[in-house]
Amino acid sequence: MAHPPEGAGDGAEAGTADAPVSARWPELIVAGLLAAIAVLVITDSQRVGAGWADDGPRAGYFPFYIGLALLGSSAWIILGQLRRWAVLAPFATRTEGGRVLSVLWPMVLYVALIKVLGIYVASALLIAWFMTRHGEHGLAIRAAVALGVPLVVYAVFERWFLVPLPKGLLETLLGL
Repeated sequence: MAHPPEGAGDGAEAGTADAPVSARWPELIVAGLLAAIAVLVITDSQRVGAGWADDGPRAGYFPFYIGLALLGSSAWIILGQLRRWAVLAPFATRTEGGRVLSVLWPMVLYVALIKVLGIYVASALLIAWFMTRHGEHGLAIRAAVALGVPLVVYAVFERWFLVPLPKGLLETLLGL
């Protein structure tokens, strides 16, 4: 399907199946969510101490300023969208939105499966799914990458850095 011409999205193609979605609401929603996260970070940084102590910065010092920068960026995006309220710039066509959802839903399922299966099995399944669905790779390559990446992550985080990652039933049975 052809993409709409540059500058399309003024409502003229609202009746077509691949009409673009306006950028207004996605940008406002994401900026609002980021602003809420920024307020949470700033508030928690204040709770743990965002100032300077005798021995250096307190625990909340750097997160506080990162939260301020995030809040400022979010406010900038929100104000920019409100200033351009009448302009209906295209965000994505419905086809492009469908492509985004074809990546989003497996990622949501992946996050849910981490709790049940653990990060290593869930990661192997996700990698295998994406290589099968969106790639043109043979079975040997898919299997090697889907199994190899979690093994490398295990070696680096669990063995080298000694950082435990979420385990599932299989990893618990294997004593990992």
